[in-house]
Amino acid sequence: MTGSPSPGTPSGAASPPTSSTGAAPSPAAPPPASTRPAAASTAGPRGTAADGLRRLVSRAAAGAALCLVGALTVPGSPAAAEPARTTADPLAHYYRQHLDWKSCLLGPDDETGKELQQAGAQCADVTVPLNYDDPDGRTITVAISRIRATDTARRTGTLMLNGGGPGGQTIGDPPWVRTTMKQVGERYDVVGVDPRFVGRSTPLDCRWPTGSFIRGAGTDRAGFDRAVGFARELADRCRTSQGDVLPYATTRNTARDMDIIRGALGERRISYLGYSYGTYLGQVYATMFPGRTDRVVLDGLVAPGRYSPRLLRGTEPANRHALMGWATWAAARDTVYGLGRTQGEVLAAVDSVQTAAGRTPLLIGAHRVDEHLVPVVVFSGLSQDNDAAYADLAQAVRDMRRAAGGHTVTPSPWLAGTLDFLLNGSDSAYGSVQTAILCGDVSAPRSPEAYWRDVQRARARDPLFGPVTDNIGPCAFWDPPRERPTTIRGDLPALLVNATGDPRTIYRNAQTVRRMWPSSRLVTLRGADQHAVYGVFGNSCVDATVNTYLATGRLPVADVTCERSTR
Repeated sequence: MTGSPSPGTPSGAASPPTSSTGAAPSPAAPPPASTRPAAASTAGPRGTAADGLRRLVSRAAAGAALCLVGALTVPGSPAAAEPARTTADPLAHYYRQHLDWKSCLLGPDDETGKELQQAGAQCADVTVPLNYDDPDGRTITVAISRIRATDTARRTGTLMLNGGGPGGQTIGDPPWVRTTMKQVGERYDVVGVDPRFVGRSTPLDCRWPTGSFIRGAGTDRAGFDRAVGFARELADRCRTSQGDVLPYATTRNTARDMDIIRGALGERRISYLGYSYGTYLGQVYATMFPGRTDRVVLDGLVAPGRYSPRLLRGTEPANRHALMGWATWAAARDTVYGLGRTQGEVLAAVDSVQTAAGRTPLLIGAHRVDEHLVPVVVFSGLSQDNDAAYADLAQAVRDMRRAAGGHTVTPSPWLAGTLDFLLNGSDSAYGSVQTAILCGDVSAPRSPEAYWRDVQRARARDPLFGPVTDNIGPCAFWDPPRERPTTIRGDLPALLVNATGDPRTIYRNAQTVRRMWPSSRLVTLRGADQHAVYGVFGNSCVDATVNTYLATGRLPVADVTCERSTR
């Protein structure tokens, strides 16, 4: 899932998610949708839901994207499923709470609110305990949106959404998801949720000078030591400013919140659509609350045994494959971008930019872009397999190459947004929440020397991406998690979706979950370097397969393979 210079896929060293309030995103307080960096524009579903869809793509691209891929398995006894609630239970009043539905529009500049209003959605705040071990203590709110079913005679139930992250907003997603569902959408209440501490929910913000902790390790030991200092500083800022709530920013608590939302909506079971990190959240929810899911679609799979703060490890080959595909595309357009007439020449242009940034930071607009940032910018541009995304990355590399040559450069819109995300604090909340959840879920190695050894090995395999995917992060300096990681249930009849070339949640993750869950079915999009497929890539085979399942509740009789060319 999920991202990111966090580096989302949805939505790290990558671009941030777009804010549904015009303020905090999955990064906290991102710029307006029109200026946000996205992994790239999408070629997927359009119409009145286009802006909401772009938000998912943004998440999948960078900061959020990070959360999508895991690497380390932390042994531990299985975390227990939650008991069924009874009227004597101290949480019962949360499940029975009355929701005050109101307009989603927060003001004249609230683009997400306008989209929700046009789609007929309403919004509400759900009260949940900060600490589930102290249900009578401090409470927080979780913001949700809902487009109600219009075909009430055939109403199927509630479809709850999570677009990825961790840290990604989903409250603005019901309009474009409802559009993608076509007629079957009329039978569902489609519900978007800003998870705890995200977006319109009670916030968490460590006041970072960046929207993402993701950085490259640099070209030598001095560069790595700078990365260690940066990671330690970010962790210290969170401990100092948010230490009282950090222990409760976890996937397990997000799953508990989901179940309270289910109860407050009056549903015995919920259907679920999760992207990227949202696929892991869905697995955790189904494990903690068995019997409370109906139809489950997981797109861009996180394999639970590899979920950890080091989410990007192992994605270098997929990102290199995506980079080579982009380079071929750019070479065919050398007259437009001037990066080279062959794939090799374009790749050499990227390497030359990284080399130049290692000597002297590149001056691009108001920013200085050094060797820690160049590979993150490139990484952020590789999660969407379409012309618009490729063009954004080509313009960015062209701008960086011109800066390396000593020219004065005004960055293209996508590059400007990505650098703003990485180099100022406007999106601090996004990176803060994403990191808090990753660190709160699973422990990370503590010794900088372990990361240095990993970086050196990864650099030998891939000099551009290896120092990003294996680099140290704030979790090395975080307090240990309060709970053990969830040991995911052995089987669930779910519909799994993944592209073979997904550079964030790599395809073998989907194959792993498919083997874990023999009752599930896997829909494969073949031949696309694409993160997040259903409703995003615009593949009619994938979209029709998912919609048929949502309509009938019956999984395909066998796994399904869709070709990239099927539109």
